[in-house]
Amino acid sequence: MFIAEWERSGTNLELYPEKQWEEPNWLEWLLLKGSRFFRKAPSLTQMYKFAHKVEKAENQFRHFSEKQISLYTNKIRSDLHQNGFTSQSVVECFALVREVSRRTLGMQHYPVQIIGGCVMLNGMIAEMETGEGKTLTATLPACTAALAGIPVHLVTVNDYLVQRDAEWMGPIYKALGLKVGTILEGMDLPTRKESYGADITYCTNKQIAFDYLKDRLVFGNKRGRLRMNIDRLNDGASRMDKLLLRGLHFGIVDEADSVLIDEARTPLIISKNTDNSISEQICHQALQISETMIFGNDFLISERDRKIEFTASGENRVLQVAKGFGGLWKGQARSLELVSQALNARHLFVKDKHYLIQDEKILIIDEFTGRVMPDRSWERGLHQMIEAKEDVPVTGLRDTLAKISYQQFFRRYLALAGMTGTANEASRELESVYQLKVMKIPTNRKPQRVFLSTRTFSRAADKWAAIATRAEQIHALKRPVLIGTRSVADSELISSLLSEKKLPHQTLNARQDTDEAKVVAQAGQGEHITVATNMAGRGTDIKLAPGIAQLGGLHVIASEPHEARRIDRQLFGRCGRQGDPGSYELFFSLEDELVQSHGPTALVRMFRPFRIKENSWIDRVILYWTQKFAERHHAKIRKQLLKVDQQVKKMLAFSGQAE
Repeated sequence: MFIAEWERSGTNLELYPEKQWEEPNWLEWLLLKGSRFFRKAPSLTQMYKFAHKVEKAENQFRHFSEKQISLYTNKIRSDLHQNGFTSQSVVECFALVREVSRRTLGMQHYPVQIIGGCVMLNGMIAEMETGEGKTLTATLPACTAALAGIPVHLVTVNDYLVQRDAEWMGPIYKALGLKVGTILEGMDLPTRKESYGADITYCTNKQIAFDYLKDRLVFGNKRGRLRMNIDRLNDGASRMDKLLLRGLHFGIVDEADSVLIDEARTPLIISKNTDNSISEQICHQALQISETMIFGNDFLISERDRKIEFTASGENRVLQVAKGFGGLWKGQARSLELVSQALNARHLFVKDKHYLIQDEKILIIDEFTGRVMPDRSWERGLHQMIEAKEDVPVTGLRDTLAKISYQQFFRRYLALAGMTGTANEASRELESVYQLKVMKIPTNRKPQRVFLSTRTFSRAADKWAAIATRAEQIHALKRPVLIGTRSVADSELISSLLSEKKLPHQTLNARQDTDEAKVVAQAGQGEHITVATNMAGRGTDIKLAPGIAQLGGLHVIASEPHEARRIDRQLFGRCGRQGDPGSYELFFSLEDELVQSHGPTALVRMFRPFRIKENSWIDRVILYWTQKFAERHHAKIRKQLLKVDQQVKKMLAFSGQAE
C-alpha cells in the first residue's frame, strides 16, 4: 500500500541516490499503463478505515510514560528498518506521532489529516483546503520515513515558512529522537551540509535545487555508485566531503501546484561573471533601432506566446541600420538577435508588472507569486536591454556552469509526494510529468464559504471603480476585506482608489513583502482592508477576530482572473477556513490582460455587439474559454520544455559532458 522504492529501509540506499528518469518507449508505456490499471490507488473508503485503525492504536499510548514512549519509538524504528512500510508498522507509527503531537503541541491529528498523511506516504498529492492543517499533516509521513532511516526533504515556498514550520513542529521530532535541519538564504556551506545531514530537512524549492546543482559541479562526469566508490578511495573521500546533499530520497512538496506546475519552467542556473560582451553602448544602439521600427509593418507581437517576429521589411531595416555601427553589428544573426531583445524589453516587459527597480537594479517579479527574485536575471542579453531601457547600470553577461528546471529536478527524487489546496485542475499534468496522483481530502468541518458572483465589465476603469465601491460597502458592514491583484501596478492603482474614498488599508506587494505573513495574518481583523498581489500569504492562516464570524467573516475580491483557475481558487480559499463563514467574488473586464493574451478572439468579436449590460452571461462564457485556452497553452509549453530538456540530456550523455 505504501511507497516501495526502498528494499527495507534508508540504510540500504546507495551513495547519493536519485532516480534516473528515462522516457518510456511505446511498449514500456503500454505496460506502465496496464500496471497502473491493475494497481489502483487506495480509495477514500480504505483511507478512512486506515484512519480508524490509527485512532484505535493510539489508545495504547495514552497511559505510556515518556520513557515508555521512547522505548516504543525504538521498537517502531527497528520494525521499519527490518520490514519496511508494512500496514501495521505505519499504523503504529502514525498513532505514536499523533500521541506525541497531543503531548508536545496540544494538537491531535484529525482523521482527515491522518488520511492526508497516508496519501503522501503513498507517493501522492493530498489536496487539502486552506486552513486544514497541512503543516501538522506532513509530520506523519515525514516521521515515518525518517524513523525508517530515509532522509526527508520538506520543501516549501519561502524562508519564513521553512523557519516557522521547523520550529513549530520541532517538539514532535525531538520527542521521537529525530534531528531537524533548516536551509535558509545566506547560510554558509558547512551549515548547509549539517542541515542536510539531519533526518528531516526543511528548505525552499529554490535553495535545494541550487544546492543540488552545486553537487553536480562537484561530481562533474563522475556519476554512479561504482564511480563514486572508486572516487572515494582515490581521493580519500575529499570529493565526497564537498557534497551538500545525501541524494534525493523522499521529497514532500508543500504548495505542490505552485512549485511543480507554476514554477516548472523556471530555470535554475549557476553561472560566473564574464567580460561584458554586450556593452551599454550596444544596448542603447539596439534600443535606438527598435524605436524606429513600426508595429505591424516591421514586426509583429504574439501576446499569447510573448514573442516578437520580424517582417521581411523589418529585417531589411535592421540590417541596413546596423551596417553603420560596425563591431558586433557586422553579423546579421547577431544584429537581428540584439534588436529582437530590444523590442522584447520595450514592448513585452513592463515596469512594476514584470520587474521592479530598487537601488538601481532590475529585480524580476515572479508572475505567479508576486514576489521579487533578487538573484535571478533574464538570459541572452534581455536583462541588459531592460537595464539600458530603464537607464540603470548595465551588468555583464554571465557564463552558465550548471542549469536545471524544477521539472527535471523533482522528477529525480526516488519518491515524491505533495500537499496543496489546489491541484485538481492540474491532476493530469502532475500524473504524466511526475507520476503523482491527486486525491482530494474531505474537510474536517463543512465549509461555509459562499460565492457571490462574477461581475463583468467592458472597460477596466469601470471594473476598478466598482471594486473600490464594493470594498467600501463591505467595510461599512465592519467585515474584513482581502483584494487580490495580479501586479504591483494594479495593487497600487486600487490602493489609490481606496485612498480617495478615505478607506484605511494595507498594501502587500513586491515592494512591501518583508512583513508578508504578519500583514496577511491580520487580514481577518474587523474593518481591515488588505490589498495583496498573488503572494497573498500562501501558507499563512487568516484567523478571524472575535465577533467577525457573526458578521459573515472575511470577504475576498479577485480583481482579475488568472491564467489558471487554481490560482483563483487559492485566493478564494483565504476565506472560510476550518468551517468559518466567508464570501468571495470575481471582477472581470474585456480589457483584462488574460483576455488580451489568451481570449478567443472570434468569440469576443462575435458577441461584443450583443453586450448591452454588465454581468452578461456572454462574458462568463468568454472567461471560461479564455482560462481553458490559457491553461492548455501553458501546459503545452511545459511539455515542450520537458522534451527539450530530455533531448539536451541525451546529447550531453552522448558527448560525455557534465550536465
